[in-house]
Amino acid sequence: MRVVCGAAVIGVLVGAGAVVIAQSHPEVVDAGKAWTQKTPWGDPDIAGAWTSDDMRGVPRERANELGTKRYLSDEEFAKRLAADTQGREREAKRSGGFRNDTGTRTFKQTSLVIDPPDGKIPAFTPYAEARRATRDRGSFGEGPFDSPLDFTLYDRCITRGVLGSLLPVIYGNGNRWSQSPGYVTVTYEMIHDTRVIPLDGRPHASPKIRQYLGDPRGHWEGNTLVVETTNFTDQTSIGGNGNGLRHSADLKLTERVTRVDAQTLEYIVTVDDPKTYVKPFTILMDLTTRPGYQAVLPYECHEGNYMLKNTLSGERAEDRALEADAKKGIIRPRKGVQANINAVPAAAEE
Repeated sequence: MRVVCGAAVIGVLVGAGAVVIAQSHPEVVDAGKAWTQKTPWGDPDIAGAWTSDDMRGVPRERANELGTKRYLSDEEFAKRLAADTQGREREAKRSGGFRNDTGTRTFKQTSLVIDPPDGKIPAFTPYAEARRATRDRGSFGEGPFDSPLDFTLYDRCITRGVLGSLLPVIYGNGNRWSQSPGYVTVTYEMIHDTRVIPLDGRPHASPKIRQYLGDPRGHWEGNTLVVETTNFTDQTSIGGNGNGLRHSADLKLTERVTRVDAQTLEYIVTVDDPKTYVKPFTILMDLTTRPGYQAVLPYECHEGNYMLKNTLSGERAEDRALEADAKKGIIRPRKGVQANINAVPAAAEE
C-alpha cells in the first residue's frame, strides 16, 4: 500500500521535486511479484540510482516499548508522518530542501533490524569487546592520535565498508546499481567504492586474499539477486559511515536485493560473524529513487586528508606543551585533541 500525500520537497542529490509517500512495506515473500521488467539478456532489472535517504526516519534498532512489533500501528504511523512532514516543511523553508534531512517518504517499519524479532543487534562476543579501540567512534574520540592507523578507514578516505556505505546517514546515501551480462556492479556515492559482483558461479577467491569489501558472488533466485560475500579483512565495521566496533575476518554477508516497483529496491542483508556477534542478525532497507534522481554525483574525499594532518599536528603540539609544562613542574591532564586541531596549523607538524 502506498499513500501519496500532498506535500513536495526538493531531493538532496538531484534538484527535482518529489512527493511524500507513506509506505507500508510488502512482506518479503511477496516482494518483486509486481515488477517484471527484464534486462535485454533476461535478468531482472534492478539497475538505477538509488538512495537510503528515506530510511533515516527508521531507527536502526527498535525501541524497547515496541517489543516485537515490526510495523507501526496506523495511529503511531500518523504521528511519525506528521513529524516528518513538519521536518520537510521546515527544511524546505530553511535550505530549499538541499539537505533532505528527513527524506521524501515515511515508512511504517519500526527498526532497520528485522531479525532477531526484538529488532536489536545481538550482543558482542568477548573477542569483539577485546578489540575495542577509540577509533571505533570515528575521529572525534579522545585519541591518542599517534598515526593514521588511529583513525577509521572512513576518516582516511579509504572505505566505509559494505554495510556502512548503505546505512542511512546525514548525507551521501546514493548508490548506483549497474548490470551487464554476468555481472552486477554497485557504486556507492561516498568515497566512490565500487563492488563488482560476478554471477557466473565461479568459486570464491582463496582465503588468503582479503579485501575491505570482501569477495562477492551472486546468483538469481527468481526476481531476487542473492549475494554472498566472504574474504573480508577485520578492519571495517557494521555501522553508519563504517564506524563502530570492528567485525572479524570471518564475517559473511548475505544480501537479497529485489526490485519491488519502479521506485523501490528492497535490500535485505544478514550479518553472520560468530566471532563478533553472539548470533546473526538481519537488516531490511528500502532503497528508493524519485523523478530526476538519475546519477550518483562526484564525491571527493579531501576534507578527511586535511583532518588527519591537522589532528595529528594538534596532538603533537599538545605533546610538546605537556613536556614543557612537566619541565616547569606543572603536571596537567592532556586536553582533548579537539581543543587543538582548530587552533594549531598543520604547518606546526614538522
